[in-house]
Amino acid sequence: MTIHPAAAPLPREEAEALALQALAWSLSDEDRAQRMLALTGMTPEDLRAGLDQPHVLSATLEFLANHEPDLIAAAQALEVAPQTLISAQGTLSR
Repeated sequence: MTIHPAAAPLPREEAEALALQALAWSLSDEDRAQRMLALTGMTPEDLRAGLDQPHVLSATLEFLANHEPDLIAAAQALEVAPQTLISAQGTLSR
């Protein structure tokens, strides 16, 4: 696992919104989406049913955090710092 510098905690609503954007980005590429499902153990049904569940949103961000190229690409696409995605994951995992 890649270690990232700590970022300021995000408010829960902001973390959830960012995680949903990151999920949409992750699913926008079929290969990445399949890798995410395989590594998180989630099914498409789990994702649909858990869009409002912190553990599903946190798993999405953890998936990105564990593969730095995806983390950086997602951060660029969402126009945030990679540390912001890490901070959002921390908020949602509490």
